[in-house]
Amino acid sequence: MDDGRPDPVRPGIGLTGFVQNEPEPKPADNRRPVSGRTGASPFGAAGQLDGGVRAVLESMVPVLAAGKFALLTGAGLSTDSGIPDYRGPNAVPRQPLTFQEFVGSEKLRRRYWARNHLGWSAMRQAAPNAGHRAVAAMESAGHLTGIVTQNVDRLHEHAGARNVVDLHGRFDKVVCLQCREVYSRAFIAVMLAELNPRFLDDVAASGGAEAGPDADADLDHERLIGAFRVAGCPLCGGMLKPDFVFFGENVPKERVEQAYEMVDSAESLLVAGSSLTVMSGLRFVRKAAKDGKSVIIINRGATRGDAMARVKLEAGASECLGYLLDRLGVGLAPGPNHRVQ
Repeated sequence: MDDGRPDPVRPGIGLTGFVQNEPEPKPADNRRPVSGRTGASPFGAAGQLDGGVRAVLESMVPVLAAGKFALLTGAGLSTDSGIPDYRGPNAVPRQPLTFQEFVGSEKLRRRYWARNHLGWSAMRQAAPNAGHRAVAAMESAGHLTGIVTQNVDRLHEHAGARNVVDLHGRFDKVVCLQCREVYSRAFIAVMLAELNPRFLDDVAASGGAEAGPDADADLDHERLIGAFRVAGCPLCGGMLKPDFVFFGENVPKERVEQAYEMVDSAESLLVAGSSLTVMSGLRFVRKAAKDGKSVIIINRGATRGDAMARVKLEAGASECLGYLLDRLGVGLAPGPNHRVQ
């Protein structure tokens, strides 16, 4: 049960099933270095931006400086923390499991939990990047009405942001669909490890698995998946599900209303790192545009909101947020990447 106390997670649980890469060289991911510039902002790599990108960012500054703005973020912000996305330029095509498939098929549910037992640990090891730190500094300086994120990784909170709507939920919580008890994902990891004591070693012996979006992993070994034992609710024996919104599932009404309040009280809306493919995020862009508010979008690739944007920039979210932070006149020192429970 989630009583706010740390879980007795055993060392190494959830880690050995991955192909472990050496720290250097890092895989190509289109990231730019965030240091090596005299006087560089600790929050981003403004010195690495080319002139065309800088010019577009400069056009955003007076809009954002005119009053408080709401921020909507997506997976493109967290890719710089090593978390894969679904639709970015380097994303591997995949078909996510729907809520209806999860609850309707024991076989698919077993496959999901086997892969999640590997994938969640990769997400919990991810650290906030320069973009997350820039957002937290913007909030601290009073520039934001709030942060709405489509990500389940909690990296905004880990960077120090406080007023965050986790629109699609949290990867670090698990809910029972029968009694609605909520558990930490770390606690469930201990249960799964006890039910499947050789699973991680067997995955490693078979070649490992790469991390995927939303705490998934690219494991397709049918024998290993077929033998995986799924945990039930410790209280009632009911079906457990990660406490984030699956495809085909509705975002809880109270989260949507809280996000709308952030947009309604803002002078403008900034979108960073989202393709706005799903309506859960696009609706806030439509609402802002309908109300005559300026919409600014920073994303690698086209989005469904481009036609409604006053300014659209195809670039990486992290370095651009760092640049905007500098130009908005925020001179804050970066704090530690503390964890918010």
